[in-house]
Order: sequence, then structure tokens, then C-alpha cells
Amino acid sequence: MAGQVVFVQAAACDASPASLLCLVQAIVSGNVSAAADGNVVFKKDCTDLVRRIALFTHLLEEIRDSGPSDHGSSSSLADLAVALRDAKRLLSVASAYDSDNSSDGAAKRISFQFQCVTWKLEKALGKIPYDQLEISEEVQEQVSLVRAQLRRAIERYGSFNSRKFSNAQLLEKECGSMNHEISAKLDSLSANCGPKIHAADEVTKILETVKNSSTSSEVCLSNEIDSKQHENVTAKGAKEIKKPDTLVIPDDFLCPISLELMRDPVIVATGQTYERSYIQRWIDCGNVTCPKTQQKLENLTLTPNYVLRSLINQWCAEHNIEQSSGLANGRLKRSDGSFRDVTGDMAAIQALVCKLSSRCLEERRAAVAEIRSLSKRSTDNRILIADAGAIAVLVNLLTTDDVALQEHAVTSILNLSIFENNKSLIMLAGAIPSIVQVLRVGSMEARENAAATLFSLSLADENKIIIGASGAIPALVDLLQHGSTRGKKDAATALFNLCIYQGNKGRAVRAGIITALLKMLTDSRNSMVDEALTILSVLANNHDAKAAIVKAGTIPVLIDLLRTGLPRNKENAAAILLSLCKRDTKNLACMIRLGAATPLTELTKNGTERAKRKATSLLEHLRI
Repeated sequence: MAGQVVFVQAAACDASPASLLCLVQAIVSGNVSAAADGNVVFKKDCTDLVRRIALFTHLLEEIRDSGPSDHGSSSSLADLAVALRDAKRLLSVASAYDSDNSSDGAAKRISFQFQCVTWKLEKALGKIPYDQLEISEEVQEQVSLVRAQLRRAIERYGSFNSRKFSNAQLLEKECGSMNHEISAKLDSLSANCGPKIHAADEVTKILETVKNSSTSSEVCLSNEIDSKQHENVTAKGAKEIKKPDTLVIPDDFLCPISLELMRDPVIVATGQTYERSYIQRWIDCGNVTCPKTQQKLENLTLTPNYVLRSLINQWCAEHNIEQSSGLANGRLKRSDGSFRDVTGDMAAIQALVCKLSSRCLEERRAAVAEIRSLSKRSTDNRILIADAGAIAVLVNLLTTDDVALQEHAVTSILNLSIFENNKSLIMLAGAIPSIVQVLRVGSMEARENAAATLFSLSLADENKIIIGASGAIPALVDLLQHGSTRGKKDAATALFNLCIYQGNKGRAVRAGIITALLKMLTDSRNSMVDEALTILSVLANNHDAKAAIVKAGTIPVLIDLLRTGLPRNKENAAAILLSLCKRDTKNLACMIRLGAATPLTELTKNGTERAKRKATSLLEHLRI
């Protein structure tokens, strides 16, 4: 469909193990000179980040030596490459920060970017198929340590970013180092993108800015040039300094927080525009101010900036950014690189999409049922249905009172979301509120498929944030408690994935998930012990969740599972107990009273490898 593009960066990242090793070495060596400057407020943040990245070396060496990688490992390395490049860019910005000439708000934005980069690195490490690549157990243990450090850093930044900076001196006392201010690049949108603006005026002003701008930011440089460099750039002109193959993104299209091309721009109460997932994460950290202006937000409403989104789409089309679907001029790219003609299929699907808006109820039912069937059959159909503009129409059908229409519509969206590129199109269509409404009040079949759809969409990390903020988690917990067997499993899968994001763990606790999970563990008729333990293992490293788990009386249940559970259950129970008892003498004393040492000793001998490690660590804590 015209204008529906999946945004990609200017050049594909080289994600070979050798290039990633070079990148790691460049980050480590490049930070040495910056560390020598004792006047930087972010010195400790930079040093900690570089120290953790340096530990990637052994992992990348083993991946390099393992030989050619398949698609799965290549994809995970591509994520790691993006995260490392973001880290390198952030280190450059933070190392140049000048506390005397910069605002407190700029310091807060840099601190928030440390949280974002740390999140990306931890998630990228989590996606690597270690067993498939035959990574040694020693290196896997090292990676587990690094990931644990990164997760703790994410939580610390979340707490840190919720505080307000009063002045640069206070900041130096808190952090110990500081550098060059990140200047937000959306000046023209500060007045132009308020919710009540006249759209034609906004288009004219932004287009004029894009047309005349000679200071657009390169993807790899973003806002890292200082004022003198900026003046030189303006004097020389963009054409003199651009590399021939470097795609230059207009500053107005970059999110002031992430410094990346926006896909889903939204307007906050001050009139500033940000990428939805980043501003939502900013709000989730407890911030109530605008990152750019530092004005207090009168409300936390995020209004889609449709005009700017349209301009970004138009700009991408003009610069020949390829649509990842592989569909062009009525031909669809096959996996072998050849093309097949799909003009006939496109016409048939377009006719079906038109019938979705028919005044005849039976015709709408028949059309949406056929789309449901087609979307289930093949990836090609999912591409063609989305290209025909079906997603927006299907989202509208989610709010219908007709049960059959609603069931077919939500299931069609579920099927379409299986194709990775369609996930962003579904999100951009504003589907989440309607999916959550179906999850709350739809038929049981519709609720099941709504939960499955949320799981599918949440596989993209940025979507975890948006879905969590939408009110989906209480509805999923309700389905977990009162749904059908399949509904409970769909809800459990979605909740597990959403709770990987730290900000969603508190939401799940407040929604009553701990009570629901404990019931699943103690109900002898329940076949979802595995699911309950898996979710608890994700929640247990969160402070609020940990307190709720202990308060609910879960420790005795977990110790019983150490004695009587299946091998997988024992492994997860040991992992949860370890999270609950680390640095907690009260919980350790409780375990001793309940006789946990005996089943843990047995587990060190006969458990899975992971269970043996967890049990050994627990016993060491018990003997302190």
C-alpha cells in the first residue's frame, strides 16, 4: 500500500562476528582518552558501559570461530550490531558533555539514553542461540553475568531517571562525570505540532524546513556535532560534507530522545513530538516533564502526529527506501531472489477488502471470513492483504457489535501479525486499544485470539512498552484467571513476554498476577505449573514483585516443587528461590526452617545443568 513502508537505516549494519569484534575494540579503545578527562559527569556511566561491552570479546571470538551462521544467528547478531553502534554514539555524546554550558534537561536525556542502550544490549544478548552456535559453558556463564549486570543497570537508571536534576553541581555529586549537551533537533515542531494546529500550515512549514535544511543529521552522527562544527557544516553546505552513499535524515524526522528516525511519532502536552515507545518509556520511569523543554506535562496523553508520519512516509518513498515485504510493481520476491507475478491475487484481495466496508452484513461477514482463511495460509497472502490496506479496515471491525465479524477480524489481525513487517503496520493503525477492548468484553474465542495477537505484537521490544501502557495487562490477568484452557495459555504467554520489560512487572503485580499464579501452582487439576513458574521467574527480580511473591506465601510451595515437581519445574523453582533469597536474610531463614537444604542437595546431583547451578548457589547462600 502506498506510503506503508518499513523504515530502515541508511546502510545495512555489517553484523559479521569479525566486524563486531572490531566495533567492540573501537568502543573500548575510544573510551580510554575520554576516561582521562576528570571533568565529565558521565564518566562512571561511560566506564561501566565500556567495561561490560569489553566482556563481549570472548563471545564474539567463539561465534567467529564457529563458522558460517544461519539466518537465526545472523538476525540476532544484527540486533547486537545496532545496539553496539548506538552505544558507541552515546559514549561519544556523553564524553563531550559540558556541565557548565548545558542544561539539566540535556543531562537527563543522556541518562535516559544510557537506559535505552543498556536495554538494547541486554535484549540483543538474550536473542543469541548459544547452544546452536556451540558456545562454551564458560562463555555462557560470562554472558549470563553481563546480562545480569545490564538488567541491574536498567533498573538503576529507571530509578535514577525518575529524579529531577536541580543544577549541574548536584549532578556532578550524584554521577561523578559529565559531557557535551545533546541538543534536541525538533525546534520547528515545537510550535508546529500541537494537537490543535492547522494541518496545511504544518505541512508547509515542515516541508520548507526539510527542503531548505543544510544541517540534516547523518544517522551515525545524529546530534553529536558541537556548535563550531555545526557552523562549518552550514557554511560548506551539506553536499560538500556528505559521503556519497550516506542517507541523510532531516532533523525534524529524528526523535529527540533516541536520535533515530521516527516510525510512530506522537505529540505530548507541550506540543513536542517523540517516537511513541521512547516517550512512553520516559513516562514509565516516573518522569512528568517534557524531555526537550523540561516543562511539566499537564497530562500524559500521547496524540499521534499523523501529518509528520505522512511526511516521513513520503520522504522514505522519495529516497527509494525499499519496502521489506519484497512487493514491487505487482511482483513478489521469492526466497531464491526471483519474482512471481501476483497482479491477479492482488486484484482478488483488493475486491475482498472493498467488501469489508459493504453495507450488507452478510457480505462483510463473508469477506472477513475469507481474509481470515487467506491470512492463515501463507506469508505471501499476509503481504498482499496488508498491502491492499486491509489492516485499518480490520481494526475498525474490532469494535463491531457483531460477534462473528469481531472474531474473524481479530483472528485475521493475529494471522497478519505473524509476518514481521506487518507488526509495525498494525501498531501504526492504532490497533492496540481495540484489541484490548476485545480482550475485555469479546466472546471467549475473540478474547483468546486477542491475547495471542498481543503476544505476537509484543515480540518487538518497543511494542512491549506500548502494549503495557494500554491497559492490556489487567485484562490478560483476568483471562489467566477466568478464561478457557486455551485462553489461559494465550494469556500466560502474552504476560510472560510483556513482563520481560521491567516497566510492565509492576503493572502485572498491581493487576493481581501473583495471586493468579499461586493458584495455578497449588491447584492439582491445573496443567499450567510450567507457565506459572516461568512467569514467576521473570517477575522475581523486580522489587515489588518479589515482595508480593513472598507475602503471598509462595516460598513453601516452591520448596514442595523442589521435592515433587518435574525436572523443569524443579529448575524454575530453584531459580525463583535464588532470586527471592539473594541478600535477604529473612527469606533465607524461612528456607532453612522449611528444610530446603535436603531437596536442594538432591537437585545438585540429579537436576538439569541449570538446576544444579541454581541449587549450588542457593546452598552456598544458606551456609553463610
